[in-house]
Amino acid sequence: MPSKNKLSLSVQYPDPRLQDSVPRPQLRRWVQAALLAPAELTIRFVDAEEGRTLNRDYRGKDYATNVLTFAYSEDQEEGPGEDNGITQADIILCTDVLEREAKEQGKTLVEHAAHLVVHGVLHAQGYDHEDDEEAAEMEDLEIEILGKLGWPNPYADR
Repeated sequence: MPSKNKLSLSVQYPDPRLQDSVPRPQLRRWVQAALLAPAELTIRFVDAEEGRTLNRDYRGKDYATNVLTFAYSEDQEEGPGEDNGITQADIILCTDVLEREAKEQGKTLVEHAAHLVVHGVLHAQGYDHEDDEEAAEMEDLEIEILGKLGWPNPYADR
């Protein structure tokens, strides 16, 4: 798996709660590990209100979710991992949901953040989990990437 694709990364902390525990250099390392092609990405940490608004306005679901990925690359139709250009996306992480899920799942906040960042980056590159086969492929890739980063299997406790 390629690990040094060109990356332009912007990180925004309008909800600053994770700014110290999940700093930009750490995010860059996680994103880079999940990249299969060059990318221009923004990662934005938001509170529950902004997360709910975005999920409602863009997905028609009136609740805050853990991660939203807005992929803008035209060549995403080519399928996951296609190297036809630059992956462009915004990845939104909701701090409130991330904190709640980490506690419920018995994970550290940083461990869960790493998983959601990798998950969001894979979505940005065309991976999805709409059916069982796609979900299994995406989860296997997440497990592999997170393992290389030193994190345990995020799905082990199912």
